Amino acid sequence: MEQIIAQAAEAIILKKGDNIIKRRIKKGYRISEIDEKLRKLRTRSEAKLLEKASKIVSVPKLISANEKTKEIEMQFIDGKKLSEHLDNLKDKFKIMEKAGEEVAKLHDSDIIHGDLTTSNMILANNKVFIIDFGLGFINKRIEDKAVDLHLIKQALEAKHFQNWEKLFEGFLKGYNSKDKDKILSQLEVVESRGRYKH
Repeated sequence: MEQIIAQAAEAIILKKGDNIIKRRIKKGYRISEIDEKLRKLRTRSEAKLLEKASKIVSVPKLISANEKTKEIEMQFIDGKKLSEHLDNLKDKFKIMEKAGEEVAKLHDSDIIHGDLTTSNMILANNKVFIIDFGLGFINKRIEDKAVDLHLIKQALEAKHFQNWEKLFEGFLKGYNSKDKDKILSQLEVVESRGRYKH
């Protein structure tokens, strides 16, 4: 029995037993050959990232990836999605510190998440699991790591605005990347660009 539990821009998420199936959907506005190629590439790339990340941090275990059907099957993480529960958790600052530790490990292995928000973090068994590497990639650039931090900061500001500064402080406390100083100074550059856009 497959049951749809979420619909994202790129894919539908189905629950099947103890697993999740992420199925990349066709995009009608794209030329079908390009669409086919893109979905295939993204499926392959996400599976590889998940595989690499699983050796470093808590992520859903990859079960299988099928480029033909554009599906990735992975373990279902039964926990609390931070976007929905963070504000009500009494140790929320400690949890964000744990999230910071995990992201630092990813960055030190040159894994860029690409969509780093509390919607893509699940608290289970006292660990913060990072999910959805659909926009992720491998890169050494300090700029890309700074953009990841900018995304989580924006997410905290938008979704958890009552405590966002303290939550981000907690995140940075745990974020002990070997390039932390460079990344944080690049974050200021990224943010100054954003300010002049409006």
